[in-house]
Amino acid sequence: MNRRFVIIMPLVLLAAACAQKKDLRPVAGEPLPPAPYGADHQPSAEELLQRNSQSAPERSVELRTRSEERTDDPFDLPPGG
Repeated sequence: MNRRFVIIMPLVLLAAACAQKKDLRPVAGEPLPPAPYGADHQPSAEELLQRNSQSAPERSVELRTRSEERTDDPFDLPPGG
């Protein structure tokens, strides 16, 4: 059993590493998804692949540059009654 594991495991890892990474393209001869409700035109494949600001928002991270005292929090109550 140990010998089988030693032989099979590298083959499984090799097969898992063979994944292809390609750009997404519509299948030839297949129609694109239907136009969104209320849209005035059918978006092309390139338009469908673009991400808008709502699906990929910009992040704003405010880093603290120095240590600051915490202000009192009226909702920081002890547990219980």
